[in-house]
Amino acid sequence: MAKGRGSAMVTMAVLCLLAAALQCELAQATTYAVGGSGGWTFNVSGWEKGKKFKAGDVLVFNYQKGAHNVVAVNKAGYVGCSTTPRNAKVYTSGKDQIRLVKGLNSFICSLPGHCGAGMKIQISAS
Repeated sequence: MAKGRGSAMVTMAVLCLLAAALQCELAQATTYAVGGSGGWTFNVSGWEKGKKFKAGDVLVFNYQKGAHNVVAVNKAGYVGCSTTPRNAKVYTSGKDQIRLVKGLNSFICSLPGHCGAGMKIQISAS
């Protein structure tokens, strides 16, 4: 019986350490306002240069509600300015907050002509 209690204590200690590590990782996430003070607008591409993004960081897309949107797309959607895949998530609040995942994160404005005019960014998060 004592051996079983010891194993349970070790398991609990490991779980506590994992929970603490997860909290530290989330606490270190950085929040970025896309486009800086200008917000999510035309010709925002290039704003991401010089920044080091990590999975868990949050992008905030500020824009006038109704004037734009943000669509999380795949690489083909980014290149072709299309809402690819078909079930791409569309954000429309004007203060959208999107947590980055590891790898390539691609976003466009899907309103006619907006993506082609530079309302798109790609972020690589480590």
